[in-house]
Amino acid sequence: MTYSPLSAPRPLFLVAACLALAGCGATLRDAERPLDAQDRFFAALASHCGKAYAGRLVSGDAADAAMQGRRMVMHIRECSDTRIAVPFHIQQADGEWDRSRTWLITRTADLDEAGLRLKHDHRHADGTHDTVTMYGGDTTADGTASAQDFPVDAESIALFRANDLTASVTNVWRVEVDPTGTEDAEFAYQLSRADRLFRIEFDLTRPVPPPPAPWGWEQ
Repeated sequence: MTYSPLSAPRPLFLVAACLALAGCGATLRDAERPLDAQDRFFAALASHCGKAYAGRLVSGDAADAAMQGRRMVMHIRECSDTRIAVPFHIQQADGEWDRSRTWLITRTADLDEAGLRLKHDHRHADGTHDTVTMYGGDTTADGTASAQDFPVDAESIALFRANDLTASVTNVWRVEVDPTGTEDAEFAYQLSRADRLFRIEFDLTRPVPPPPAPWGWEQ
């Protein structure tokens, strides 16, 4: 699997038009279906395509103590009509960067209903996939133009159980994003379950230099 080049982006023209026109009836996928909250969410994320932003851990679970204060960067690196790839980079205690994670948000819509899917692509430094990878879930409700929830799917539950990660079988992931140009715009990634909360937030008003490619993906 490789990243496609960032090109002129037919999707970005559509994104700009849809964000600018409240009554826009065209979407990135189907020009005849009216925009819904998930269309607008996808468009808001795509409006940042090619940019990278710094973030920080804002939750306080003891399980994440080692991540407190670490430098973090997310990069909206690949955008198409149907998928957006967002590598997530964390600087380690020794100064090296962990580039193992990429969030994949994919449109699952057909002509009749909208849908979004979140998957986590985890790689080792040599580019090979981690044993626990490509887990996540699909939206089960409309959400809003700025926030979508992804309850864990059956495939991921089976993967977690097979790897003795039974605490994760009730995971719900949440992604929040404001479109470019929004005052105090933010991006947030959150994992929650009964005994767990992990949340990181990124300032979308101040782009930073894009990081190198995540592990296992071509430049």
